[in-house]
Amino acid sequence: MTAIATLGSHCALQVLKGAKDEGFKTILICEKKREKLYRRFPFIDELIIVDYFKEVLDEKCQSILQQNNAVLIPHGTLIAQMSSEEIESIKTPIFGNKWILRWESDRGMKEKLMIEAKLPIPAPVLNPKDIKKLVIVKRQGAAGGKGYFMAASEEDYNTKRNQLISDGIISKDESLYIQEYAAGVLAYLQFFYSPLKGELEFFGVDQRHESDIEGLARIPSEQQLKSDKVPSFNVIGNSPLVLRESLLEEVYNMGENFVEAAKKMVAPGMNGPFCIEGVYDENAKFTSFEFSARIVAGSNIYMDGSPYYTLLFNEPMSMGKRIAREIKLAVESNQLDKITT
Repeated sequence: MTAIATLGSHCALQVLKGAKDEGFKTILICEKKREKLYRRFPFIDELIIVDYFKEVLDEKCQSILQQNNAVLIPHGTLIAQMSSEEIESIKTPIFGNKWILRWESDRGMKEKLMIEAKLPIPAPVLNPKDIKKLVIVKRQGAAGGKGYFMAASEEDYNTKRNQLISDGIISKDESLYIQEYAAGVLAYLQFFYSPLKGELEFFGVDQRHESDIEGLARIPSEQQLKSDKVPSFNVIGNSPLVLRESLLEEVYNMGENFVEAAKKMVAPGMNGPFCIEGVYDENAKFTSFEFSARIVAGSNIYMDGSPYYTLLFNEPMSMGKRIAREIKLAVESNQLDKITT
């Protein structure tokens, strides 16, 4: 019998509830500090208690997962807590393509894949000296927006970078990625690609609420100008968004282009859930500044199903349940190797 496992963070509740609904044994790799929280939920069958998530790499943890024929569901915490080399060394089968997570974590590789997918992206700025207009500066990997900042000049960049280093938020040697700031309505487009069916599904859209950059809008400009604090883009939560129906054709085109580019650039391709993240401008033109090559936390808002999945399934279908359904189909048809790495 196959079990479904994940790390106790990010979207673990959704993933394991969906797995239990599909009849799987559920396993949570849980840090001691969060044990009390996750003990509340009866759909979690087994907790592997660790001090740190990196212990998933240890023989003891790997042995438990192996004994249960577990499939590990990756999410943002896995990428934030471990290097690409560590993720790729995990012996437990990982749902989707663990190799593409390296492309998500490395800004240069990420940009290369987005260009291959013909996604409209903001212009990158290779050197702070070349900052001529408003830019956003990002860290590598899945940082949840923490340590991101905006700058309008090289001087502005250096001042804010030094402040964040002084505050201990980023390190002095950290490599930062600069791109022109794209203004508009934030839209995080969530997809699922099934290699078993060869079909792309559009799951839903979310918006992310970031502190304390959003709170600045409630402060009069006079007080904003007197503050020398660098605003944070740390993601606090998510809310749902429904797009104009006329935009959906282009949404599907972008998703399909991304799937085809991933097949070409990083075998076996973009299997399972992913997200194309960006903004719509005043002409309803989409600019993509990120992608996430796994389930995103914004899918938590659709635990009873999304508006778009209501069109595809005659039952409530969360992204966690959709992942479990794919694993179930793969097990039944002896194709688990087609959806795991």
